[in-house]
Amino acid sequence: MTPSDDTAVLSADGLTKHFPVRRGLADLLARRSRVVHAVDDVTLTLRRGRVTALVGESGSGKSTVARLLSQLYPRTSGEIRLHGSVSTVRGGRAFRAYARQVQMIFQDPFASLNPVHTIRYHLTRSLRIHGNGGRTKAELEAALHALLTRVHLTPPERYLDKFPHELSGGQRQRVAIARALGANPEVLLADEPVSMLDVSIRLGVLNLLRDLKERLHLAILYITHDIASARYFADETLVMYAGRMVEGGDSETVTQRPAHPYTRLLIESAPDPDTIQGSAREAAAHTPEDRGGGEPPSLIAPPAGCRFHPRCPAAMARCTAELPPRLTVGDADGHWAACWLYDPATVASSRAESRAESSRPGATRAAASRPAVGKVAS
Repeated sequence: MTPSDDTAVLSADGLTKHFPVRRGLADLLARRSRVVHAVDDVTLTLRRGRVTALVGESGSGKSTVARLLSQLYPRTSGEIRLHGSVSTVRGGRAFRAYARQVQMIFQDPFASLNPVHTIRYHLTRSLRIHGNGGRTKAELEAALHALLTRVHLTPPERYLDKFPHELSGGQRQRVAIARALGANPEVLLADEPVSMLDVSIRLGVLNLLRDLKERLHLAILYITHDIASARYFADETLVMYAGRMVEGGDSETVTQRPAHPYTRLLIESAPDPDTIQGSAREAAAHTPEDRGGGEPPSLIAPPAGCRFHPRCPAAMARCTAELPPRLTVGDADGHWAACWLYDPATVASSRAESRAESSRPGATRAAASRPAVGKVAS
């Protein structure tokens, strides 16, 4: 019986990870301990047959989330649920059983493969550890051929006895994917799987992952800093900034109608040929201040309230003191943003100001750009 594509396989609730900072002389004298707030209060759900993209700039905590979900890092707080049951493993047989269902694909395929061993060794070890290598040499050989065929490395005998350095970057990443599939997992955590590859072969690897998702009904977490590829590849997109989730929804909505100012910054930061070739006036209209210039905050001492407010062109006094919850944007089902712009009170005040402005003699009606909201997203 094939499970439904809507089944929740792996979920996180309030996932938090703080890394301790080595104490210096000043910390010892002050008797204080500091931590890096790498991930704070992350909640997400990975569903069978669906791809969830986690998008954000470098240092936002995306890879840490993947390592927490794979339980390579112990979490500071929060819960990880596999098939609805809370899961905490520290190693040994429990970790092996968990890894049999949740596998990770790392960013650099060359670093994740042992250069002194052949492709046969890597795949054989994966199959045998997870009990999928069969009982005879012939069954093992058939399983190896099936793995390489599944990731489109054919004929398999051409690759089995090669070393990682004898393959191209794209071929190495396909071997890494095959190794993950050797466990016959239900979840793949893909940590920027195409960022180390040539642009010409990235699409092939993404298409391979999409094909595997559809044929094997996998739940995939796709981590990337390229929001354009998230629109192409993912069903749902979550945006992360400075260790916190700031926006989420279906990929088409998030990429075409971004709600949070940070998401708009990610989309606008891509080079625009029209702007580059336009007039000086058009270029001046896109100043760094308008586009959210500046640097991400320190995660040792993150700013109070919304962590994006020092860079946000729409920041209000409230943003500097209060942490915004997930607020429903209202333009599509499931679209939310952790931004006070979508608080019902803020929207009502903005509408009242707009009506007052339009009623003044000679005043021009301003275009309303903020969608209506009505409640806090659950």
